[in-house]
Amino acid sequence: MQKIDEKYVRELSQKKGEPEWMRDFRLQALDAFNNFSEPNFGPELNIDFDAITYYKDNNSKMTDDWEKVTPDIKDTFCNLGVIKAEQEYLYGVTNQYESEVVYHNIKDKDSKVIFTSTDEALKKEPELFKKYFNNLVKYNENKYTALNSAFWSGGSFIYIPKHVKLDRPLQSYFRIDTENLGQFERTIIIVDDYAELEYIEGCTAKSYSSTSLHAGVVEIYVGKHAKCKYSTIQNWSKDVYNLVTKRALVEEDGAMEWLDGNIGSGVTMKYPSCILKGARARGNSISIAYANAGQVLDAGAKMVHLGKNTKSNIISKSISLNGGVSVYRGTTKITKEAINSKATVKCDTIILDSKSKSDTFPNNIVENSSSIIEHEATISKVNKEQLFYLMSKGLSEDLAKELLVMGFIKDFKHELPLEYAVELNRLLKSY
Repeated sequence: MQKIDEKYVRELSQKKGEPEWMRDFRLQALDAFNNFSEPNFGPELNIDFDAITYYKDNNSKMTDDWEKVTPDIKDTFCNLGVIKAEQEYLYGVTNQYESEVVYHNIKDKDSKVIFTSTDEALKKEPELFKKYFNNLVKYNENKYTALNSAFWSGGSFIYIPKHVKLDRPLQSYFRIDTENLGQFERTIIIVDDYAELEYIEGCTAKSYSSTSLHAGVVEIYVGKHAKCKYSTIQNWSKDVYNLVTKRALVEEDGAMEWLDGNIGSGVTMKYPSCILKGARARGNSISIAYANAGQVLDAGAKMVHLGKNTKSNIISKSISLNGGVSVYRGTTKITKEAINSKATVKCDTIILDSKSKSDTFPNNIVENSSSIIEHEATISKVNKEQLFYLMSKGLSEDLAKELLVMGFIKDFKHELPLEYAVELNRLLKSY
């Protein structure tokens, strides 16, 4: 058990070889964490912070040579198919095991793209790092942004220069193998003017009888006429609390798209956000929450319109079965200055049995008369007529329900690269 006090934070910062300003920042964040209460909304959180391991050094230094990764870690990622995916489909990959990035590779090293771990960026790109770190997601927003800021380790740091458009996605993969581990990666992405990036993130963990905690922070900056697409397929085990803050700032004529798949974890609280700062900025969020027995998935999206003629679109698909609870919680706000803006929110839920539950908590605000918010929500059980029709064609009831679910989430699957859509099918079938 690690005692999380000032002494521990100082030792962690020293061990990671950080500058004095980062050590002081961590201490400020620790003080904020100790003074914050738990959120006053969402599912009940029963986290024993004294039982969490806040940092675990895997004794494997980051390398761009897969052959230099220690055999046990290599076997873990090979079994998950991560390296195969990188070799066959992807431009670059970062793998984080426990608290540190162990493998990082980008094939085109001449494009001036920066793609490395956030720890490494602090050392090698100090000015760029300091400009964007803790700028969009502040350490003193809530208990879990403070927790991440005090103990952050790992995560991806990406800078895409002006006019650079990557033709393949970048990928990061996060893995927890230790009981009671807290993983606090910090990801910072800068897509400069007229640049484009697609980024894919995957998450898994072993199952244990006690709690692990994932409290990540993601800050994304989308420049003028730039585009960023951020896809997540989260498959943490059911003993993991998944409490993540993700936020993007979008400049003039920029576009940000969140593609958010929540399949695992016992409790999730995650609401990817877009701040549409520039004129004609666009934000889009498509998410699914698949809540099975013992899961409470409280997810959604937030769109804040600041610029004129901005547009946002939220599509949320929730599925509940075997007593699972799925919740859509979102905010769409069009400010007084954001004239002639438009926002659309669509929340659809399907409940597969009488034991399960779904709730919707939208918060829609329009502060000027020239803008529009459209909101649509549906909650339904499995259509008996459709089920009967499919079963009359020779399908079992389980296969018929599976086919209906796959059709229900087609908007989400359509946006995924083919290999990830196939993997999503496999994960849903395993549940």
